[in-house]
Amino acid sequence: MSVLSVAVAGATGYAGGEALRILARHPDFAVTCVTGHSSVGERLGSFLPHIPQYADLRVQDTTADVLRDHDVVIMALPHGASGTLADDIGDGPIMVDLGADHRLQTRSAWEDFYGGPYHPAWAYGMPELILGSNADGTIRRGRDELRGAHRIAGPGCNVTAVTLAIQPAVHDGLIDERGIVADLVVGYSGAGKSLKRTGLLAAEALGSAVPYGVGGTHRHIPEIQQNLAHAAGLAAEESARFPVSFTPVLAPMSRGILAVVSAPLSAEAMAASDAQIRESWERAYAGQSFMVLLDPGTMPATANVIGSNAAHIQVAVDRRAGRLIAMSAIDNLTRGTAGQAVQSLNIALGLPEDQGLTTIGVAP
Repeated sequence: MSVLSVAVAGATGYAGGEALRILARHPDFAVTCVTGHSSVGERLGSFLPHIPQYADLRVQDTTADVLRDHDVVIMALPHGASGTLADDIGDGPIMVDLGADHRLQTRSAWEDFYGGPYHPAWAYGMPELILGSNADGTIRRGRDELRGAHRIAGPGCNVTAVTLAIQPAVHDGLIDERGIVADLVVGYSGAGKSLKRTGLLAAEALGSAVPYGVGGTHRHIPEIQQNLAHAAGLAAEESARFPVSFTPVLAPMSRGILAVVSAPLSAEAMAASDAQIRESWERAYAGQSFMVLLDPGTMPATANVIGSNAAHIQVAVDRRAGRLIAMSAIDNLTRGTAGQAVQSLNIALGLPEDQGLTTIGVAP
C-alpha cells in the first residue's frame, strides 16, 4: 500500500495533537494538512513543539474544500461540528470522527443528551467491543464491522474505560444489569483544551478533585448504555435496559482514566467461584493484543498506560456486598481517543492492527 495523505481537523487541540503524535511514527500515513479555527495561518510548531516532524505545517481553515482532497480526514472537533463538515466533504476520503456526532445509533438518545441535527451512526471504532455471540457461541466483536469501513466514529474516552471494564460481565450474565455504577477518575485533558470554567485553572485544580456531569447528565451515558446493550447481543433500541449511574471525577493529573465499575452479582455469579467469574474476562480478551488482564490482585494504575494504546483490566468479587467490581486504566488521549482511532483505521485499511501503536507505557 502506498503512503496515504492525512488531514487532521482541530489539530491544535488535545485529541488532534495526540493523533498527530501517533501518526508521526506511522509508516503508512503522511500528514499533509492540519486545520484549526483561531490558529489559522500559524505554524503548528507554535502549538505542538513536541512533534518536530510537523512543526512547519501551517494551520489552515477547517473547511470542506481544504480537507476533501486527502486520503484520510481525522476530525477532532466539538460535537455538532463534524457532522455537518463530513456532509460537506462528501464521499471522497476515509473519515474518522473523534467527536460525538456519529456515535449514537438512535436519534432519541442524541436529542436527549446533545440536541441539534442528528447524523447517522458510523462504524464504531472500538475493535474489542463485544457484539453478542455468533451461532457457534464465539464472541462477535466490533472489529468485524470496521473492516473496509470508510466512515469511523471514535468512541468517547470515558465510554471506552467503562465498556472495556464491564462488558464481559454483561455478555456472560454475571450481573444485575439494572444496578451498574461507574465511578471514574479522569485527567484534566479529558475536559478539553479551552477554559470552559474556572475549575480548569491550575490554581484551582492542583491538589483537588471535583466531580462533574453528576446525576445522569453526562453525555457519555447513552453511548455506554448502547455498548452494554450490544455486549448482551441486543440492538441500541434496548439500551434503556442498562441504566448506568455514571460519575466522573476530575483529578490533578494531565492524562489517564481509572474506571471502577460495580454491579450486583447475578444468581449465576453468586454460585460461581471467583476464578470462574474471572474466566469471563480471560475469554473475552484472549488474543486481543491491546487488552491486558492483570494478574489477580494487581490493580490497574493510570501511570502504567500513559502514552500507550493498552487497557489494563482487573476484576474482583465483593462477596460481603454481593457485588462485582471491574476496573480499567487507560490513557484517555491514546486508548480513549486517537490511538483507538488509528487502530480502527488500520483494520479498515487492512493494515496490521498495531501499526504505529504500542502497549508500552512510560511509568513512572
